[in-house]
Amino acid sequence: MKVLKFGGTSVGTPESILSVKRIVEARQEPVIVVVSALGGITDQLIGTARQALEGDLQYQASFLEISKRHERMIDEVIPESPAREDLWRTVETLLGELQSIYQGVYLIRDLSAKTLAAIVSYGERISSRIVATLIRDAKWYDSREFIKTEVKGGRSCLASELTNRLVRETWREVPRVSIVPGFISTDAKSGEVTNLGRGGSDYTASIIAAALDAELLEIWTDVDGFMTADPRVIRNAYVIKELSYVEAMELCNFGAKVVYPPTIYPVCVKNIPIRIKNTFNPDAEGSIIKRDVASSAKAIKGISSISGTSLITISGLSMVGVIGVNRRIFSCLADKGISVFMVSQASSENSSSIGVRDADADAACRVLNEEFQKEIETGAMNEMKAESGLATVAIVGENMKHTPGIAGKLFGTLGRNGISVIACAQGASETNISFVVEGRLLRKSLNVIHDSFFLSEYQVLNLFITGVGTVGTSLIAQLAQQREKLMREQGLKLNVVGIASGHRAMFSRDGFDLATFREQLDAAPPSNIQRLRDEVVGMNIFNSVFVDCTASNEVAGLYKDFLQHNINVVAANKIAASSDYENYHTLKTIAQRRGVKFLFETNVGAGLPIIRTINDLRNSGDKVLRIEAVLSGTLNFIFNTISADIPFSETVRMAKAQGYSEPDPRVDLCGRDVIRKLVILTREAGYKINQEDVETHLFVPDSFFEGSIDDFWAKLPSLDAEFEARRKALEQQGKRWRFVATCDHGRASISLREVDMSHPFYVLEGSNNIVLLTTERYNASPMLIQGYGAGASVTAAGVFADIMSLA
Repeated sequence: MKVLKFGGTSVGTPESILSVKRIVEARQEPVIVVVSALGGITDQLIGTARQALEGDLQYQASFLEISKRHERMIDEVIPESPAREDLWRTVETLLGELQSIYQGVYLIRDLSAKTLAAIVSYGERISSRIVATLIRDAKWYDSREFIKTEVKGGRSCLASELTNRLVRETWREVPRVSIVPGFISTDAKSGEVTNLGRGGSDYTASIIAAALDAELLEIWTDVDGFMTADPRVIRNAYVIKELSYVEAMELCNFGAKVVYPPTIYPVCVKNIPIRIKNTFNPDAEGSIIKRDVASSAKAIKGISSISGTSLITISGLSMVGVIGVNRRIFSCLADKGISVFMVSQASSENSSSIGVRDADADAACRVLNEEFQKEIETGAMNEMKAESGLATVAIVGENMKHTPGIAGKLFGTLGRNGISVIACAQGASETNISFVVEGRLLRKSLNVIHDSFFLSEYQVLNLFITGVGTVGTSLIAQLAQQREKLMREQGLKLNVVGIASGHRAMFSRDGFDLATFREQLDAAPPSNIQRLRDEVVGMNIFNSVFVDCTASNEVAGLYKDFLQHNINVVAANKIAASSDYENYHTLKTIAQRRGVKFLFETNVGAGLPIIRTINDLRNSGDKVLRIEAVLSGTLNFIFNTISADIPFSETVRMAKAQGYSEPDPRVDLCGRDVIRKLVILTREAGYKINQEDVETHLFVPDSFFEGSIDDFWAKLPSLDAEFEARRKALEQQGKRWRFVATCDHGRASISLREVDMSHPFYVLEGSNNIVLLTTERYNASPMLIQGYGAGASVTAAGVFADIMSLA
């Protein structure tokens, strides 16, 4: 025999109640079916009672709507028959009784708890009659006759022994289908109508299943089962196939509304499994709750949360070592019916924090201040105040007790995402770690935990890409190409949630289709630097990375704000890393303190691993003594191309035409770009330096950098004869020109140098870069790094590598 419970949504519409009929009539074994009121009816019953109490004649219209709702249901699901006529008479009688009660409340302006309990009972009494008539061979039972309660501590509680005996007596013989109204009960002494609390239909089903030693309890609802997290917040939350009674209880107590928490205890004692099924998707496997579950590689089973949390801190030196303080705290709150769902106490005993619902916060503070009034007046304790607008999150899983480091990983993950934990609690059973955060950070907290503890199918990195020139466009193309492979092979999803150009920007938590990003961006709203900042920070998304593929001063100026908001920064833009040393140092310090990354590998050498290598050397205890490098692909192209047939001025034009140089080649010829790169390398090598500290020896006279670009092109051929004479002499000596950046124990310079065939720089081809690192370890034979140092695709690949190092 099995017990099936169908909730309000399962019997809320004609379509859903007919689905209940199909599910029940398909069963071969005897079943007891517990039903709730039609969806929304209990709230309507209470609302109408409040209207009558307040003398609002609108209660009559509200009652009429309740009546019509049930009449429409009968008309649509019960065919013409004698049974339908019997049902009509029964329902009309019940509605007549309900109307009389409402009229009495209206006339005497009184609504006692007893009267309200009688009113709300009509929801289940009527719905169960409809279901009993609808389902073939069904027999209706009145739960008021066997579900009994008693008053304990001023509250109505289940009279367990009496109820169990009456249930067994009621079902000495079990018919094929029994229909029972859930939720309602009667007082064991007075016989007055009571109830088991909101959600009590689950409890009714559990009580009957336990009393009759049922094979299984099935809870039919509108979801496929227990989810790893709230699917309204976590899009990729999925059904938990099986979980223990303890895990289910912990999740239910912290906001998972799949099962009414008291439901679990009666069947747990009898080791009766609970199956969660979806009335609207009956073929889904659902979730099973049982004593022994299969072992899992995942440390946590699910995440639950309670929004609208208030935290009240009780503190004072008089609490230290005094026995009975906690008893007074919880006793006075319990006397006023205020529930505490989380407790966190300092080991020094001088403070305790308790979590309550926002709605109970003011009352809780008032009760506590009255209880400890004398201590507060003498200064021995502080006045109680509530911190509201918070949220409580719980991670649950029995595997946590076997997995060291869960708490460390949890708080480290939250910290890296800029989420401060206000209070936390963990029991010795290690099945639940609960913590309180600001309410505005709840979504971010849930997402980052779900992602970090591998509850998600993929780990997610959320990217904001700014700049869609050659580098940015190439990066987006590479991301699109590698996306499926990364998800398939590494379980990593790179989700581009923002794309911005100089004039337009688009943002979406769900991410964008990169194949059509250009069309989407063209249709996006106009943007500016302030909107860019506000959208990136305001999205407050987890595991976020800001990727700068621009050369903008304004964009670089946002890095500090982003890092302070725990947003990682990956920059192809050289401006920030080569800016004033104090700004560079501030950015690095903020990143370190906030547990995020500020990465700029492509600032020097495009995709070559130069900065990373220097960092690895220093982090392993080595010291960089000297750096020699050819860092300008443009200048290397010029000096590799110049010949007897191609004069100097023509090589500059060729560099521009082939895209090696800036639109204004003077930017490259003045060495400014090389100075920036050298400053970045020198700083990463551990030396304090600014751009103005670099000694500059240029090969083009200063006068060429003055005036317009047209003046420059006009004057440039005047240098050809001198360069050709020097080139010939150089060729006869077997040497070549290289524009070299040097850092020697922190002293930096750039100059045009002559290198012979024995020097590693001699054979440098095309626009390649090369770096020689002389360190304490690599002294006699310096380390050499060489390869493509320019180009959109290799630079984009370097940015991609920085993103992957974050992942």
